[in-house]
Amino acid sequence: MLLKNPDVAWSDIPDLPKAAAVLLEQQFSRCTSTVLRCQQSTGGDTTKLLIQLQDGMQVEAVVMHYDTSDRYTGREEAAGWGNKRSTLCVSAQVGCQMGCTFCATGTMGLKGNLCCGEIVEQLVHATRVTPIRNIVFMGMGEPLSNYEAVKAAVGMMGEPRLFGIGCRHITVSTVGVIPRIKQMAADLPGVSLALSLHAPTQELRRTIVPSARAYPLAKLMDAVAEYQAASQQRVFVEYVVLAGVNDGPEQAHELGQLLQGRDMVINLIPWNPVYQPDGPFFAAPAEGSVEGFQRILRSSYGLHCTIRQEKGQDISGACGQLVIQHAQQAGGCSSEAAGSSSSTGGLKDIEELVAAAPAAAR
Repeated sequence: MLLKNPDVAWSDIPDLPKAAAVLLEQQFSRCTSTVLRCQQSTGGDTTKLLIQLQDGMQVEAVVMHYDTSDRYTGREEAAGWGNKRSTLCVSAQVGCQMGCTFCATGTMGLKGNLCCGEIVEQLVHATRVTPIRNIVFMGMGEPLSNYEAVKAAVGMMGEPRLFGIGCRHITVSTVGVIPRIKQMAADLPGVSLALSLHAPTQELRRTIVPSARAYPLAKLMDAVAEYQAASQQRVFVEYVVLAGVNDGPEQAHELGQLLQGRDMVINLIPWNPVYQPDGPFFAAPAEGSVEGFQRILRSSYGLHCTIRQEKGQDISGACGQLVIQHAQQAGGCSSEAAGSSSSTGGLKDIEELVAAAPAAAR
């Protein structure tokens, strides 16, 4: 009851003795974590939570609010795609050991893993902001490097007696931890997999995604194919677009050749400037370049390709930035789910990704 109604008064819990209610009020903490800061974007479409864990370390969770009431008609509207909803981006680790060079969290290094309860408490805190319909594990850290805790948290989120968020509304992102990808089909049936690819070749990928040295691209794609054969599910591919690095026609054709014929939806994410005081420094793609990249994938290779909509830039939407800035101000110590920029016609959230591919195929 507390998980679904975190602010309920002890005295309002049915069949709880009055003496127990008094004792619990005095000595029991409802959550092990606390919200240090809650930031709202200017347009009101993004809410960012800075959360302090019981050991004093901090993580971020981002709530993204969507309204697609006027976007869909016919079959999509009947399926419930066009409506108001909120998606929560949760963190699985404090920092990240993967070291992606364009990611704010990657600059921190790995500070620690979250336990199942600390992951679930992000959802508890978020429900105080708004009801949550979708969960994406695209916040701080590599979810598949904290596999057991993530698996347990997904189970609690989907439990009908608790939050009742269906598996089709939960997505787990990974930069490519091959052994865990192979386990996901059996351990997390129905949960969607998002692959943070970011480069079409092994040579380029290992320069911006250091973990590619341990998990080469060819073996990674074989693991994804094995996962799809076992799960019979579409995979979402995340591709952060970096000006002059991976955004040219050459890279678009290489990506098309890599993914052609696979049941995947590619989500292009124009790079969002992040707080990286020590570099390396990247630039957002030039106007029109992402759309050109998308056209090549669509017209030349028949791939389902979308562009993510801008959200949360004014509150450092990409995960990791608020923790780093807060720590710097205090003198102390994935990231790409929010705050990425796009054209105004960009795709909004994970539900639209699910809807987009079948719509494009008809």
